[in-house]
Amino acid sequence: MLGFTISDRAGAARRARLDTVHGSIETPVFMNVATAAAIRGGASTDDLRAIGCQVALCNTYHLNMRPGSELIKKLGGLKGFMNWDRPILTDSGGFQVFSLAKRRKIKEEGVSFTSYLDGSHIFMGPEESMRVQSDLGSTIAMAFDECVANPSEHSYVERSIERTTRWLERCIAEHERLNLKPGAINPDQLLFGIGQGGVYEDLRVRHMKQIAAFDLPGYAIGGLSVGESAEDMYRVLDAVCPVMPEDKPRYLMGVGTPCNIIEGVYRGVDFFDCVFPLKAAQHGNVYTWEGKRRLLAERYREDPGPISEGCGCPACRSYSRAYIRHLLKADERLGMRLCILHNLWFYNELMSRIRTAIEEGSFASFYEEYRSLLDRNIDRD
Repeated sequence: MLGFTISDRAGAARRARLDTVHGSIETPVFMNVATAAAIRGGASTDDLRAIGCQVALCNTYHLNMRPGSELIKKLGGLKGFMNWDRPILTDSGGFQVFSLAKRRKIKEEGVSFTSYLDGSHIFMGPEESMRVQSDLGSTIAMAFDECVANPSEHSYVERSIERTTRWLERCIAEHERLNLKPGAINPDQLLFGIGQGGVYEDLRVRHMKQIAAFDLPGYAIGGLSVGESAEDMYRVLDAVCPVMPEDKPRYLMGVGTPCNIIEGVYRGVDFFDCVFPLKAAQHGNVYTWEGKRRLLAERYREDPGPISEGCGCPACRSYSRAYIRHLLKADERLGMRLCILHNLWFYNELMSRIRTAIEEGSFASFYEEYRSLLDRNIDRD
């Protein structure tokens, strides 16, 4: 039976399961970011299955730019195109539009911008975003929204959330139409709404209450980790999580470090995604249960040990810190790939341990032990 079931709690933290047409998602969960239907660094979908990935996150904007949603639909949607048999979430493209601030124009109808590929004129609004995501056939589609920079003027953010609410109404109407359309790749596609409001608690609470009235299958907190401090992010979560629907999944978009995730779970968040583990790996930075390591550091030049003692990832099972450091120094792509596989394994293992801690009633002690430790830089001690 499809739906969201909470099985255990630890304060505001929740242990739950979202059952979808493409399989169940055990939460709290970290979604591995496959922006263009692939993990950067050469990790395949077979790799993702091996490291325990439950959900792949793909990007509407980038995939519509290249190779185009119609081609992906023709080849069976993302599941067939990228050979992934588990749930997929597609971002609406709203954040990418935000990142194109110098070449975009926002109107009530939607957003006009120029292609980063060839400079051509492109328009995307709520209906266009829903159509592309329908073509992609994802398990979960995200509503089209405006992500504002932090800080922005209160008056502008207030106008922005009202527009995002109107866009959500249009997304819902188009999404329902597309799910009923003959030939839909996934007629059971779920639609999540996105709450905005910058760093203003009053606007955050107001907007979340507005969109909660639409009774969607899930809700996201957008527009964080875009310039504000960690303290401001946690303050916003403290304000908005208590007014989010209790019986629906809660998704904190684009966040974050292991410590950010632990703090988010502590406040009641269920879904996370972030490019941090990929970007860190590209520079030889890897996460362990003692903190972050910088494998390019001289101290690892002759180190025969694995990245992290006791880790079961493909890199730690077979290779030493010294060897991976050599690969990174020699600019061999295998070095980055091994670091990426390790970091993604670590993130998925982190979520598994969090789930177990909530189930066993030990999350409070887990939170106190790791809330700051995991972002510690070992090589600066």
